[in-house]
Amino acid sequence: MGQEIDCRMHHGERVIRGRAYLESDHILFRGPERVKIPLKDVRHAKAEAGTLRLETAGGPVLLQLGPAAEKWAVKILHPQSRAEKLGVKPGLEVRVIGAFEAGFEEELSTLTAAKKQADLVFWAVGTAKGLERIAKVAGGLKTAGALWVVYPKGVTEIREIEVIEAGRTAGLKDVKVVSFSATQTALKFVIPVSRRATRI
Repeated sequence: MGQEIDCRMHHGERVIRGRAYLESDHILFRGPERVKIPLKDVRHAKAEAGTLRLETAGGPVLLQLGPAAEKWAVKILHPQSRAEKLGVKPGLEVRVIGAFEAGFEEELSTLTAAKKQADLVFWAVGTAKGLERIAKVAGGLKTAGALWVVYPKGVTEIREIEVIEAGRTAGLKDVKVVSFSATQTALKFVIPVSRRATRI
């Protein structure tokens, strides 16, 4: 989701001014103090007069978001599926590289396996060393395609900054990050518009 807005938060008896971020699996508030609210802990969300009221496991939280309150409530109550977040749409050509959980293959059932270049490439990488292949893997993309690098969360063998740097070194642009699973993160790369003409 990646939406953000300056606002006031009512948390317990405190009123704090800062910036709220709506991500795919949590709301993060940064101000004089940092508050993270996992969306799985939100029991109810309602927008009223520009205020988003959340009933959470830790008690009520109010965010004064203005016109964005209604949109945030809808996204919290009706979150995108993983396939939607990854841009999976019927008719696209896909290539899967590496080991993924069985359920993920089912989510790709509306796609066609790419024989040559693909609209979407999903690449599972376990170590920073493995990122050395990123340029070769990206070579299998269509001009406007997307490469999703899927890597473990919270391990020393591979860090987000290493994934980003590897992609940029290969001439790619990082545009989005999503939570792929409880143990994996997915980072999306595309070919910059300035380089697409040279690949046609």
